Amino acid sequence: MSERIELVRREFLVEAALDQAWQHLARVEAWPSWAHHIRSVKLVPAGPLTGQSEGRFHLRGGVRSAFQVTTFDPPRRWLWVGKLATVRVHYDHLFEPFDENLTRLTWIVAADGPASRTLGRLFAAIYGRNLDRAIPNLQAEYRALG
Repeated sequence: MSERIELVRREFLVEAALDQAWQHLARVEAWPSWAHHIRSVKLVPAGPLTGQSEGRFHLRGGVRSAFQVTTFDPPRRWLWVGKLATVRVHYDHLFEPFDENLTRLTWIVAADGPASRTLGRLFAAIYGRNLDRAIPNLQAEYRALG
């Protein structure tokens, strides 16, 4: 297997205590409310994310992306893995208390596989732009939850 390379990293704060931040984001099927590049999410089993969750994102433009949770450590971290052609894409979601009412989220996207340096970089450019648009929406959603 080829070396895993980091493609995208975003760190940001949300106005929520650690457990609340986790619980809200673990409702993956609700992500289209803030991540407008996602049309819908199908999660199995339905409901909050678990260590056995598998799912499929239906993205704008007709793209579909499947994933499977491989690491699950509530309320600190989950990692899911998907595939893009010959590239395995690792989506890491880290939760860290900043203070009692703020949580730092760190999202890391990494890839391995034969085309991870070429196809992965193209994917990273598109995915990074989508995240940059979605993160302020997510932060606003947390603020609205109060």
